Amino acid sequence: MLTLADIIEALSGVRPEWARLAITEGVIDSRQANPGCLFIALPGEHTDGHDYVAQAFELGASVALVHKELPGRFMVLDLRKDQTIPEQVAKEAHFCIRVDDTLTALQRVASFWRRSLSVSSPDLRVIGITGSVGKSTTKELVSEVLGQRYRTLKNPGNLNNEIGLPLTLLSLGEGHERAVLEMGFYQPGEIALLCDLALPQVGVVTNVGTVHAERAGSQAEIARGKAELVEALPPAPEGVAILNFDDPLVREMASKTRARVFFYGMDPDADLWADQVEGLGLDGIRFRLHHRHEVLHLRIPMIGRHSVHAALRAAAVGLVEGLTWQEIVTGLRSQNAQLRLVAVKSETGALILDDTYNASPESTIAALNLLGEIEGRRVAVLGDMLELGKYEQRAHEMVGARAAELVDELITVGERARIIASSARRRGLSPSVITELVDSQQAIEFLHDRLDQKDVVLVKGSRGMRMDQIVAALESRP
Repeated sequence: MLTLADIIEALSGVRPEWARLAITEGVIDSRQANPGCLFIALPGEHTDGHDYVAQAFELGASVALVHKELPGRFMVLDLRKDQTIPEQVAKEAHFCIRVDDTLTALQRVASFWRRSLSVSSPDLRVIGITGSVGKSTTKELVSEVLGQRYRTLKNPGNLNNEIGLPLTLLSLGEGHERAVLEMGFYQPGEIALLCDLALPQVGVVTNVGTVHAERAGSQAEIARGKAELVEALPPAPEGVAILNFDDPLVREMASKTRARVFFYGMDPDADLWADQVEGLGLDGIRFRLHHRHEVLHLRIPMIGRHSVHAALRAAAVGLVEGLTWQEIVTGLRSQNAQLRLVAVKSETGALILDDTYNASPESTIAALNLLGEIEGRRVAVLGDMLELGKYEQRAHEMVGARAAELVDELITVGERARIIASSARRRGLSPSVITELVDSQQAIEFLHDRLDQKDVVLVKGSRGMRMDQIVAALESRP
């Protein structure tokens, strides 16, 4: 377990032997503080963690990392200038460690701890996962598969950036055998930083889409950013790059790594591939899995035909990490993998497919395909897809074209989503079943009392469109 001595050594180069205090975890939200944790005071857009140090201590935090001067009621160990670490600090119930920058300090501690575990726990292997779509689902499923044999840690929720990933690393213990870490990408160099902290031996790339193109640039630039994961892997045989054979931009990453390459996909030329994929609606999917001379017939509880790719990724990780097929299949069939799409009932009995976490053209088309697998009158409520940059027009047109093929009624929310409506009309969807609305509140008012038991309603859009408010307003209450 991480100790105070580890933190001080990481930040100062001095290891005080008396600093044996165990640190349970790191938190940046004072409300999540608990006995023995490290509170990192980060400045934010709306709040500053330095204003909540006292609250963190009240809830049991042992130490707080700060880079601002605080009221004098706390003892402060100033590592910016102290070369000797006074032992009296150990007698304090709570104290602050002052550094130049708390985010940099968090990352230094995480890096130090990960490298310490490389020595004390040489069998620990880290699996990094990146891609435009499917990272979180893949992370959950890989964790379930590896958990059949190994004590496995994963980053909770969407803690996948320069703050969340180092926080996860602080929770690693010497008892962990595998760590599954989702790695988000917003700009070039970010995944390289995360890899430098986490030292992954296995890298999984899901796909290269247009998510965050507004900030990251072109699709080619996004691909270069994702490739930072496979570039950071150690050489074979220790390093393994698990790549999507079906995505040309991902397939090309094989030339950028020293690691062993393991391809997955729907093509028989891949190392692991699937065919005969059948969507069973909310009852999951059925498919046939091929690896070398082995063929398995599987049915798993994942929703939507596109989920076969997540299953292939998890199975691929299981294979390269030495699991048996029985362990892999048991993990794939687990009901514990957290899926972002949730099916709920409205007060009027309609089935609502809540996929409001976020939206990209790829994930929206996949959700529409799922809608097409379910019996009933199919209604799509689609909001703006944000941060697409120069791909914005084309992406919304693609979604509209697919919606025209599958839905009985289309409701768009937001200015950009009007492109979806226009595209659907051009592709033959009757204008009489297309409604264009401004925001989620208008959608709530429009849909209220309009749905009945025969309706299946997909609600999807970027997080900034607050499409979750639509589901919350329509969902039946027990």
